[in-house]
Amino acid sequence: METPAKIFPCTQSIELATKIADKFGIKIGKVNFSRYSDGEFQPSFEESVRGSRVFLIGSTHPSSENLMELLLMLDAAKRASARHITAVIPYFGWARQDRKDKPRVPIGAKLIAKLLETAGATRIITMDLHADQIQGFFEKPVDHLFASSLFLPYIESLGLSNLTIASPDMGGSKRAYAYSKYLTSDVVICYKQREKANIISHMELIGKVDGKHVILVDDMVDTAGTLTKAADLMKERGALSVRAICTHAILSGNAYEKIQDSQLEELIVTDSIPSKISHPKVKILSCAPLFAEVMKNVHSNQSISSKFIM
Repeated sequence: METPAKIFPCTQSIELATKIADKFGIKIGKVNFSRYSDGEFQPSFEESVRGSRVFLIGSTHPSSENLMELLLMLDAAKRASARHITAVIPYFGWARQDRKDKPRVPIGAKLIAKLLETAGATRIITMDLHADQIQGFFEKPVDHLFASSLFLPYIESLGLSNLTIASPDMGGSKRAYAYSKYLTSDVVICYKQREKANIISHMELIGKVDGKHVILVDDMVDTAGTLTKAADLMKERGALSVRAICTHAILSGNAYEKIQDSQLEELIVTDSIPSKISHPKVKILSCAPLFAEVMKNVHSNQSISSKFIM
């Protein structure tokens, strides 16, 4: 007997999950949340999942309630006898804590991986992890997708000549080189020094951008401090235009104001993290078709290797 597929959303990703279910070709499952007066909540599947392949869709950006909600839903699916439980995490939060960069700090990404597995996840599907090595924190299969399949066609549609791909920091150089190889363009890299988290004390540019249309490539944009500083620096060095593509739009604090006041012409992001703010410089590309296609192939036991290639 064929294992049925069912898709359930966490509350923070209902809009994206609905789009994915529509592309997948099934109706989104019903989940009810009961809340106590102190804020504690309890999810409940309103239909049977026994023997099913369950896809639970939820990004784990702050607040930590988003992560807790996904964990509770994983546990509920496990206790309801689902045959396969796939955690679809478009944005894998806490990923910046992938190592000990100073004494007496946690490795948060490793902890989250173990929590997800303990809760009941038998497979993880995510996109553009902050650090590739996070895949190794899991004992279960991890499908690490790249948003380049969304961004590259958009870049090509712009028809820019004298194109240069830029990395806003040394850590993103591999990603920038992958894009430049596909687009046959030059690469420049920004070297930055941080005073503390989210605070840049100094930035230098490695490479020339004079007379170039520059596209900055990064996995996430949080306060937008790095991107806007890099864009302003490149315009000072003679760049004709500066755009940025970032998979995950956290955009915390006064990020939108920084983007508006900067030399950035456009910021292109995905809807991995829901945004209720419309901004003239921010363009959102949906990752729903990508996830729906991969989930379909996983369900039918077909190859998804093409989605791992930059």
